[in-house]
Amino acid sequence: MSFKKLHPLLKESLENAGYETSNAFQKKVLPTLKGGASAYVIAPKGSGKTTALIIATIHKLKAAAFEDSPRAIIVVRDKADALALKEEFERFTKNTDLRVYALYDEYDIEKQKEEVYYGQDIVIATPARLSKLYFLNGIHLGEIQLFAIEDADYLGRNNAYNHILRLSESLSKCQYVIIADEMNSKILNYQNSFMNNAHLVKVK
Repeated sequence: MSFKKLHPLLKESLENAGYETSNAFQKKVLPTLKGGASAYVIAPKGSGKTTALIIATIHKLKAAAFEDSPRAIIVVRDKADALALKEEFERFTKNTDLRVYALYDEYDIEKQKEEVYYGQDIVIATPARLSKLYFLNGIHLGEIQLFAIEDADYLGRNNAYNHILRLSESLSKCQYVIIADEMNSKILNYQNSFMNNAHLVKVK
């Protein structure tokens, strides 16, 4: 697909970043993500998975801030990944008023509660800190439209799998997206809960 059907501000951001059209994998996955379906997105590194997720997220949120509660949460492995993905999102949101926030363990949790409370649209979070903040009533998940796990190959470690499973039980109906280089048993197990109707978009 071309970028013509995207929100005008997002299309402008893509053009400014040097993107003229989607690549072969993005042509395959973007219609599924834009259509609102939950999906496993499985493809090797360098396929454009992360960019597809960023495009779909900004388009879903209409490239505009709205009230105070987060509408998209993207779970990542650690602080480094949270900050890197936040920076990548900001490449495509700087001409919008969307607020992007990185939530990670090595930061004062009371400050995080305050910073989230004052309004964020997209929260990029590590599993343990997101879970802890939620159970301290420090983040409202009632407006979540998209819950994604980026680079989900790490999920067998550090109780991350269970943190995400518990959080999913607290969400009302939303779109779930799991992105990984390969399908593994932990990711597949989510089919028994919130990924039971998910599409599989996969390339080798």
